[in-house]
Amino acid sequence: MSDVVVKDSNGTVLQDGDSVTLTKDLKVKGTSETLKRGTLVKNIRLTGKPDEVECNTKKVKGLVLKTQFLKKA
Repeated sequence: MSDVVVKDSNGTVLQDGDSVTLTKDLKVKGTSETLKRGTLVKNIRLTGKPDEVECNTKKVKGLVLKTQFLKKA
């Protein structure tokens, strides 16, 4: 898994435990929640896929986000 490089929308390399900010409002599938642009998400986990990270927010647990909508905080 260490050979997979995960980058945010600006090309910055992301690591386990980083904090990221959303660059776009995102609707969460299966819920009525919308994560707003600028929301800070702390302590992300890499999934082994170069375009996805796992995280928890205050409202939604076990969320998988696409890195194209994230920037490193």
